[in-house]
Amino acid sequence: MKIRIATRKSPLAVVQTQWVATQLQALEPQLEVELVEMLTQGDRRQDVSLATIGGKGLFVSELERAVLDGRADLAVHSMKDLPAELAEGLTISCVPEREDPRDVLVTADGAELDDLTAGTRVGTNSARRTLQMRARRGDLEYAMLRGSVNTRLSKLEAGEYGAIVLASAGLRRLELDRRPLWVMPVEVSLPAVGQGALAIESRSDAADINALLTRIEHAPTRTCVEAERAFLHALGGDCHTPLAGHAQLADDGHRLRFEGLVGSLHDARIVRGASERLTQESGPALLELARELGAEVGRSLLAQGADVLIAEAAEAATGKLDPRTRPMH
Repeated sequence: MKIRIATRKSPLAVVQTQWVATQLQALEPQLEVELVEMLTQGDRRQDVSLATIGGKGLFVSELERAVLDGRADLAVHSMKDLPAELAEGLTISCVPEREDPRDVLVTADGAELDDLTAGTRVGTNSARRTLQMRARRGDLEYAMLRGSVNTRLSKLEAGEYGAIVLASAGLRRLELDRRPLWVMPVEVSLPAVGQGALAIESRSDAADINALLTRIEHAPTRTCVEAERAFLHALGGDCHTPLAGHAQLADDGHRLRFEGLVGSLHDARIVRGASERLTQESGPALLELARELGAEVGRSLLAQGADVLIAEAAEAATGKLDPRTRPMH
């Protein structure tokens, strides 16, 4: 049997895809795997913020087309790049075990956020990260930083930034985590929806492929991701909105907790909420409970005013509202 896996050409995307291929070949030693490497629109435009050119979906749509038109059998994505709605005919057929979902602050000496000198230039392209760090350290300078993980690290080493913020998962998968860094507690920087998890996307009707992929499914990760994506769906949020959602399973899988937030692109407004469930459920019943929990927190934030923040971000993205007219404090 041969399978073709669509992936972005970035070093991290290729490493993630090769990991998936290795897991599958460990189960089926005769399996032949071909990587279909693609340069997406999001990869081509490194000079501007993602929000200004269409968002994280630019990393996904071209891979989805490759699967739908038969050039690939499946695609491997970073879960946080997937929009709330998938292309018709596709499904998230597998969610492997998650890596560390937290953000990390990388500096020359491993400084924590509170240790940084006022005015330090912090590199990140994430409105979510900027909003949360600014709430704690409004005296720092936050500047756009794009490019591959290695490119971002090289800019730090060249002194262009005093600190940069990356996903722990990416550093760990690239084996670049043995350097001075501070893993940011979720109380300081709540992770993005799906951060640290992989999404393996395939055609809904690809029975043989999907049966194989279920063998590397990780049920606890799927449960948490379902809660997070239900939260995203309830909000109708997108990459233009500073948005975070993080689910955790505890007590041997019997306690599911979810926390989410939505912030403003224009000032320091943040709405956040959390909820949890004690449960003895498993399988489909647990997944449904997870979805209900994520959606519940999403609806709660909308009731607190998140709908206004999301609408403002959408207006800014379409050019109807200039986010610079109300600078974030």
